[in-house]
Amino acid sequence: MNKDQPNNPLHGITLEAIVTSLQEQYGWDGLAGKINVNCFKNDPSVKSSLKFLRKTPWARSQVEDLYVSSRTPASPWDKAAEQFQASNKSENSEDK
Repeated sequence: MNKDQPNNPLHGITLEAIVTSLQEQYGWDGLAGKINVNCFKNDPSVKSSLKFLRKTPWARSQVEDLYVSSRTPASPWDKAAEQFQASNKSENSEDK
């Protein structure tokens, strides 16, 4: 990572790479469901999405936020909490 931007998770990642990655992960319909913009709904393509996102800061920000959140690893505590809740549910159902 560059020393100039050590805390920027998007440093060095192009908008095209972000859109392509999200499209592969969610598909166009999934992206349209998560971010309500026409470039993901009506005849979507990477090229048209890039053109729109470069001119529309609020939409670009939402796309970047979705990318960062989809790349952020889940906390190990989340998995432990899910397992704990599942074990409590099974214990409660056995008691009945």
